[in-house]
Amino acid sequence: MTAAHHDDHRAAAFGFSRRRLTAGLILLAGAGALGAAFAATGGDILSVEETLRRVQSNQITLIDVRSPAEWRQAGIAKGAKTITIHDPLGAAGFVAKVTAALAGDLERPVALICATGVRSRRAERILRRAGVRNVHNVREGMLGNLRDGPGWLKRGLPTQPCDC
Repeated sequence: MTAAHHDDHRAAAFGFSRRRLTAGLILLAGAGALGAAFAATGGDILSVEETLRRVQSNQITLIDVRSPAEWRQAGIAKGAKTITIHDPLGAAGFVAKVTAALAGDLERPVALICATGVRSRRAERILRRAGVRNVHNVREGMLGNLRDGPGWLKRGLPTQPCDC
C-alpha cells in the first residue's frame, strides 16, 4: 500500500476525501493570511495619535469609558465623550448612552479609550454584541501599557478637564 493510498484510507475513515481535506487546508491557510493582514493593519485597534487625528477631523466619536473619579483625576482626551462602562444600569445602560451619543447611528465610527486598554476591549465586545458595527479600541489607553505604548497622557496629547 502506498503512502498516498494509506492517507486516502485514513481520510475516508474520518468521513472526507483527500480532495476535501486539501480544500479545507487551503481555506485555513487563506483565513490565516487574511487574519495576518487584518492584524497588520491594526484591525479594530487605533493608536492614540490616529485617534486624535480622526477626532479632530470629525471622522470618529471618542468615548472615554473610565470612571468619573478617573476623569476628574487625570482629565479626558480632548474631544472625548464621557460614558462610563460602570453604568448603574449595567451593560444595557452603557449601550443606551453610547447609542444616544452616536445619535442612533450604529454605523458611525466610535473609538473607546480607558486607562490601559482592558475596559475599552470589554466595552468594544459589549457594543459589538449590541449591533454597533464600527467600533475601535484605543488599546494604549490614557495611561499606557507595556504592550502598546506610553498612553495618551505621557505622549503629551491634548486633554481637557472633566466637567462632571
